[in-house]
Order: sequence, then C-alpha cells, then structure tokens
Amino acid sequence: QVQLVESGGGLVQAGGSLRLSCAASSLYTMGWFRQGPGKEREFVAAIMWNGKSTYYADSMKGRFTLSRDNTKNTVYLQMNSLKPEDTAVYSCAAPLGLQDAIGPVFSKESLYDYWGQGTQVTVSS
Repeated sequence: QVQLVESGGGLVQAGGSLRLSCAASSLYTMGWFRQGPGKEREFVAAIMWNGKSTYYADSMKGRFTLSRDNTKNTVYLQMNSLKPEDTAVYSCAAPLGLQDAIGPVFSKESLYDYWGQGTQVTVSS
C-alpha cells in the first residue's frame, strides 16, 4: 500500500524558512500542493522520480526549492522568505508509474493517485 507522510510544518515568522519532507513507501514522482484557509488547493511544485527535473508554479519560483533523496524515498520542499499568505496545509501527492518528463500537466490534481495527510504551515506577520 502506498504511503505518503509529510512532516516539517510549523509556525514561523515572516521572512523565515521551513523544510517540509514527504516520505514515501516507494519511488515516485512527487508533487506538492497547498490549501490556505478559505482557499482552493493550489499546485506548488513537482519533482520527477529520479530528481532530474522539477516544475514550479510561477508564484513559487525563487523562494521554494524541491529536492529528493532516493535512498530514503523522501522529497524535500525548502521554503524561504515565507510570507503570511504562504499559510496553508501542504500536502504531497504521487501519480502511478514512473514518468519520463514533467511539465504543466503535473499542476493538475487529477493526475495524482496518492495523497499524504498534509502538514500545517503557519507564517505569522
């Protein structure tokens, strides 16, 4: 059974940093999404299963960075210069199979088959 477990969320002041982790039961391409209070879930970024390619939402570029350690089946989302509007529940998700490339289609929730339970990130002003 596929398991995705996020960790690393918490309370941070504006301008601070957090690193989220998503530990998977196996090797997957991984996407991150977030849902802020009263908002729809939005795409953050995705990283291919082998780490060779990443895709970011335009609004996340420059502040958020994805990486992975495949010896641990873990994906990391480094978030810098956090703003109060980054407050959200952050969830990782994985599609079935091993993809050859990633791009805009990975911003679609419908692509993903497995979801973690989410981790809360709160940025105070």
